[in-house]
Amino acid sequence: SRAAKPRRPDPVGQLLVMATLGAVTYAIIEAPTAGWTSPLILSFAGAAALALTGLILYEPRRDEPLIDLRFFRSAPFSGATIIAVCAFGALGGFLFMNTLYLQNVRNLSPLEAGLYILPMAAPALVCAPLSGRLVGSYGARVPLLIAGTTLAASGLMFAVFEAETRLGLLIVGYMLFGVGFGMVNAPITNTAVSGMPLSQSGVAAAVASTSRQIGTTLGVAVIGAVLAAGAAGAATHRGGIGDEAFADASRPAWWIITGLGLSVLVVGALTSGEWARGTARRNAERLDPPAVPGSP
Repeated sequence: SRAAKPRRPDPVGQLLVMATLGAVTYAIIEAPTAGWTSPLILSFAGAAALALTGLILYEPRRDEPLIDLRFFRSAPFSGATIIAVCAFGALGGFLFMNTLYLQNVRNLSPLEAGLYILPMAAPALVCAPLSGRLVGSYGARVPLLIAGTTLAASGLMFAVFEAETRLGLLIVGYMLFGVGFGMVNAPITNTAVSGMPLSQSGVAAAVASTSRQIGTTLGVAVIGAVLAAGAAGAATHRGGIGDEAFADASRPAWWIITGLGLSVLVVGALTSGEWARGTARRNAERLDPPAVPGSP
């Protein structure tokens, strides 16, 4: 970032963000046990709504806000934020479910489970630098479309074909997810800062980075809650959790991951074209208007 001076801390904004995310995450995790309409869950949902409302009302009043809401007038920036939450939500849910499946259902050791997941890690390792080259040569659109397609295809492998019950399909599903995740990282950062004034690029990149962490947190919370509800039902009807029972219990969660992949695809397509770049240029002019000739 080429800001003229460091930004001042925004402790009120930080507290409001923490309250929003903490309350939402707690409500999602505890809802399957306490009940979605229980006073506890409704109280935390209300607290999250109040904290978010306070954040939206408070931040525009600060000269140096923690989150400059004007950034979201840029379609590429808004798209990068949404894509980061969706992609990392899918990653959090993917790792959470497969760790449980490999160790608790297939009874593998942590080392064996890690080796099983290598078919996901290896394509991500290869595709990450390739994605950067594609962004440099063709822009963010191509890797985003590849990422969304392969993430959604991986989710479908598990949701429709129960890939976890057959080793060959399991490896294919892992590889597709690895390709998608490897492709998505570079365009997130590039899209978030593209068109932003240089003085604001550091803040824009920080929001994109934070969106990744938010996505991971919400992904584990949502997928964990859905899987817990499904596992309880499967254990009741089948008398335990085996391969087929786990596939039944996890199917709704895999459909969520499929939807997250499709969201990356659709949002990536909508926010990487000429119209989107135009919104980024106009927003940059509002954020950092050109100096008037002769002014100090």
